[in-house]
This record gives sequence, C-alpha cells and structure tokens, in this order.
Amino acid sequence: MKPVMSEKAQLVAEDVAPEDREIADQIKDLLETRVRPAVAGDGGDIIFRGFRDGVVTLKMQGSCAGCPSSTATLKHGIENLLKHYIPEVQSVTQAA
Repeated sequence: MKPVMSEKAQLVAEDVAPEDREIADQIKDLLETRVRPAVAGDGGDIIFRGFRDGVVTLKMQGSCAGCPSSTATLKHGIENLLKHYIPEVQSVTQAA
C-alpha cells in the first residue's frame, strides 16, 4: 500500500527571509534542545514554521495542539525563552 502523500509533499517549507537564516538556525537549536524535550514530556511536539520580521511561527502538535494552556505556553514560556537568548525575536505565534 502506498502512502497518500509522498514524504516531500508532507514537508512544509519554512518561511524565513534569506537574511534571517542564521537567526532561524539559532531559534531551531533552542527549540530542539530546550523546548521540544519539555513539550514531548507532556505528549506533544512543536515544529518551527518560520521567522519573519521578528515573529517566530510555530506549530503545536499532539496533545499540546488541543491543550487549553498551549497558547499560554507559547506566549509566556517559549516567547520569553527565545527573546532572552535571541534579541531579534519580538513575538511568537501559532501556525494555523
């Protein structure tokens, strides 16, 4: 049985301006080392979707996607962490 979508089609392109690639890599590193392990402990996952004009776009998955406190986690926890380490980050938003 073949998958409905190819692996390539399942990948979503990141929205990152070429001049922001280095900052986006720093954001992804922080997400991978500090945020994802904590979110995974609660049965969820977080995926980087983009960084443009100071705004980080993330996608919450798993149990985090339906959790009522996921917006608070995004805005207060992750946003504050990213702002602390990367001054170029102005805010964090959730991808649709």
